[in-house]
Amino acid sequence: MTRFISRAAACGLLFAGLPQAGAAGFVDDSKLKLQLRNVYFNENFRDEQGLSARAAATAKSERTEWAQGFLLDYQSGFTQGPVGFGLDAIGLLGMKLDSGRGRSGTGLLPVHDDGRAADEFSSFGATAKARLAKTTLKYGTLLPKNPVLVYNDARLLPQTYQGAQVVSSDIDNLTLTAGYLDRQKLRDSSNSDGLTPDGYSGAESDAFRYMGAEYSPDKAWRLSYFHGELENFYQQHFFGVQHQLPLAGGSLNTDLRVFDSRDSGHAWKGRIDNRMYSGQLAYSHSGHTVGAGYQKLSGDAGLPFVNGATVYSFSNVGIGKFIQEDEKTWMLSYAYDFSAAGIKGLNFMTRYLSGDNGKSGSAGQAEWERDIELAYTVPDGSFKGLGIKLRNYVYRADFSRGRDSNRLYLTYDIALW
Repeated sequence: MTRFISRAAACGLLFAGLPQAGAAGFVDDSKLKLQLRNVYFNENFRDEQGLSARAAATAKSERTEWAQGFLLDYQSGFTQGPVGFGLDAIGLLGMKLDSGRGRSGTGLLPVHDDGRAADEFSSFGATAKARLAKTTLKYGTLLPKNPVLVYNDARLLPQTYQGAQVVSSDIDNLTLTAGYLDRQKLRDSSNSDGLTPDGYSGAESDAFRYMGAEYSPDKAWRLSYFHGELENFYQQHFFGVQHQLPLAGGSLNTDLRVFDSRDSGHAWKGRIDNRMYSGQLAYSHSGHTVGAGYQKLSGDAGLPFVNGATVYSFSNVGIGKFIQEDEKTWMLSYAYDFSAAGIKGLNFMTRYLSGDNGKSGSAGQAEWERDIELAYTVPDGSFKGLGIKLRNYVYRADFSRGRDSNRLYLTYDIALW
């Protein structure tokens, strides 16, 4: 906690020392927000499928932890003039409330070599930025969110990256993005690490590069293309089409995605020659949303992605990812927004996924998952923004241990200015 406060104070001194001339926009347009996250995570393992006898004898039967997170997010405006300059900063602190050597490893907190969770962990990041017309360049701590790289924010604190990114929307209806990243901090770590693909523990890549375009000719259509490359591991193309159609008093949303992945450079993780095709239809009417989707992988290896990141896939759900080599997955979902019934801020969601034909050690492997989420956010009044979310996940697979997971999230956003 002391370390976090000292870094926040240093951040304040940094801001105070910036030139004031022509900086009205820098100060007047700045924002400072504190987000509180209280997370309880319980996961029980229901079988020992896929484990050797020796591993089964020492395997954990559950993982249970409770932690408190603090996210201090500062975003400046831009100085006045043809080229505006600014500075963003983020301070992160996670504190253990309950854990144990036999119950650690939920992803909320770092785990020491003795199997015990850290009492606390923290990090600080700063980002310099410049803006010319509708083009913004950022350098420093980044939270990238695009089809080929999505930062992970599914536990207590978000994953962060180090690098540079430029985003331009100078052309009407078109957004161009390009970036270069060389370091990351995982969601449960204060350490700055190099980049590797998921499931690989050897040499680190020097960089992840990405670029892409999103075009929206009107409100109904959105077309996307992105390319990403994790140097010496893989390169990946993404194509996406989204469409919204008014239908029978509601809205039919179509989302089609294609990934084409190949090994790159020295191919340190081996041969990759994989395509993933996925599509989802969702119909919304009077607060109800019913969805159905299908996903298919073909070629050598599963879908590659950067270690620790979230996969831009309909199947990246509570526990499973459903992106094994040659895997085929069906998806069904239902959601209800209780605002339609006069209860603002209350939402319900459930989904079911079933995948088969995957190759995880042997052919024909299957997995399934059922998720339920109930969330409420106070819509107005003194406690506006206070949120609670309950999640229950059930996962079973032929190639790994079954899991039942219950998670409780309490969040509160405080706008300090």
